[in-house]
Amino acid sequence: MKKRGRIKVRKIKTWQLILVLVPLLFVDATLLRNDHIRMTELRDAVLQADEKEDDEEISRTLEELKEFVFSNIVINVVDDNGAQRITFGTGPFYLEHQYLRAANKALDEAEKNLSDDSNPNGNIYKLASDACQGQAISNGWSWDNPNYINCMMSEIQKYPSADELQDKIVASLPSTELYRKNYASPIFVPTLTGFLLLITLIIIVVIFIRGIIWLILRLSLLFI
Repeated sequence: MKKRGRIKVRKIKTWQLILVLVPLLFVDATLLRNDHIRMTELRDAVLQADEKEDDEEISRTLEELKEFVFSNIVINVVDDNGAQRITFGTGPFYLEHQYLRAANKALDEAEKNLSDDSNPNGNIYKLASDACQGQAISNGWSWDNPNYINCMMSEIQKYPSADELQDKIVASLPSTELYRKNYASPIFVPTLTGFLLLITLIIIVVIFIRGIIWLILRLSLLFI
């Protein structure tokens, strides 16, 4: 039976494998594109929940996204310092609004703990707030806008006696890595897409090996 199987495989012509490979590649590309689109929809749902500042919905949509990515082959193109690269998974994305809420909470705590009149420059936090408020109004910044936070930090740093306030604010600000998400997709999963990709890879390897053998035979004939 094994011998008959090998004979049948040998009878399959290379051009026949190529004819099978072409539509198979098209099917693979379609399935991978569908998985990528679904991942993008789930990731957008997470970002929309973040914009709505709904922590419960953020957790739910993150779980849906993670479950899908971990159980499917998701190929994605991400920007890496200006260069495009291919990766398996979502690529990095950030819960910006959730981070800004946490950062502003830290600023509020700093204001409550350190904004007193004992400082020789007076209430440093209030001085910074007054300086940035005009910029916020003219530029249309909301209280949770990152430009407003940067303005506050910049104004606070202008005062020589603001070291304690600056150190405590920096220490209380949450790490941005806590709000950075990047879910990796497996290279192979036992799904329709996975099996078709495996079959495609086998066919490509067979065609490649046959091509190498043909080339070696052609070269050997030149020296006979």
